[in-house]
Amino acid sequence: MQGTDIESFVGDIQSQVLDNYDTLVAITPRLIIAVVLLLIFWFLGYYVKKLANKRLEKNMNDSLLANFLAGLVRGVILLLGILFVLRFWGFTGVVTSVLTGAGISAFIIGFALKDIGENFLAGILLAFKRPFKIGDVIEITGMKGRVIKLNLRDTQIKTEDGKDVYMPNGSIVKNPLINFTIDGFIRNQFDIGLDHGSDYPAAILLMEKSMLQVKGVLKGERAPMVVVKEITNNAIIVTTFYWVNTFTRVPGYNRVKSQAIVEVVQALEKAGFNLKR
Repeated sequence: MQGTDIESFVGDIQSQVLDNYDTLVAITPRLIIAVVLLLIFWFLGYYVKKLANKRLEKNMNDSLLANFLAGLVRGVILLLGILFVLRFWGFTGVVTSVLTGAGISAFIIGFALKDIGENFLAGILLAFKRPFKIGDVIEITGMKGRVIKLNLRDTQIKTEDGKDVYMPNGSIVKNPLINFTIDGFIRNQFDIGLDHGSDYPAAILLMEKSMLQVKGVLKGERAPMVVVKEITNNAIIVTTFYWVNTFTRVPGYNRVKSQAIVEVVQALEKAGFNLKR
């Protein structure tokens, strides 16, 4: 019984193929040409994006904006390729509707792709307003990381633990954004507790001198500063403020903080100060 059903099913398929054989033969060349055209526009867009990114970055000295504009150019080329293939297949009405934005179909598609359009327009705003650049450390909605790339739809950031996060551009525009490194400087701090009765001025002076020995800590106008933060039952809490240059990135931001704490603690202990929590 099952064998008979299979034979009947296969026979129906063969009958359908034979009935539409002439149609399939007629459209096959057009289908192949359409695929080839799409591939041509795809590779053309890739090549133009690569070339435009290189030229724009060289002339504008802004890798973030250059990359975004190059991606925009590639998107336009791909869209033109799709419209060209539709016209090649004879769907002139579809092409006209897309270009004019007329008809209920365009409205439905536009509504369905509202978020994509919003993120795209937000990407344009970010590219020209430039609240950050490639390599800046930013924080948005509690997510902190270094900016890797601005895409047409999202912004790629890499967190300190190595995760790649893709933030929708619309979310970045609509929420407060913190840029820690836009001017090349960032201030950090750490607290240390001194035992009651210590020679506080001597300890503060020693801490400031020790900080100047740490590689990556800035001097001059942005030299380290140590101030008394508060008094507790167990200790006098002092805070060390210092600046680092985020453009050099050598040594790293966290490494500077680690070296600074070690340097200060060792100097205080060597001088006979008792540290408290």
